[in-house]
Amino acid sequence: MILMDVDGTLTDGSLLVMPDGEELKSFNVRDGMGVWLAQLAGLQVGIVTGKISKSLVKRAERLKITEVYQGVMDKKPILDGILEKHGLKPDQVAYVGDDLGDLEVIRTVGLAAAVADAHPIVKKNSDYICELPGGKGAVREFIEFIIESQGKWEMIQKRIKEIFNQNRNNLR
Repeated sequence: MILMDVDGTLTDGSLLVMPDGEELKSFNVRDGMGVWLAQLAGLQVGIVTGKISKSLVKRAERLKITEVYQGVMDKKPILDGILEKHGLKPDQVAYVGDDLGDLEVIRTVGLAAAVADAHPIVKKNSDYICELPGGKGAVREFIEFIIESQGKWEMIQKRIKEIFNQNRNNLR
């Protein structure tokens, strides 16, 4: 399973605040493709974030991410619940984050990553440091690192080709 933070990880950390107080976030399509690749590889994907956002709900729905936890200040109990729910051990989970709220989870999981512009302490405690900053494809970079490490690229390429061929046939 791959878990991730949102603000500063799936986004660049910027918030647009509308006059009614609604906050808007900007997500990178490359990270969305990375989530889809992870799912094609048979990996579960989840989100654990401190903020609450309607735009995140919509983005998660579109990406078919069902494990979404918002408004979480202490992320470790959520991780523990996810592990129990899915029968996983900490070393079967990867996590990517950017700031101090991610630190306890980063120190617990089997593979931890920090986006390029993460807090220095988060970087120091991570196994993998992304070359890309949050919201600019770092999540996809980390997912592709995992896929490559697991030797799943060939299988994914075959599945993508099957999907494209199926869609092409459906258009006829």
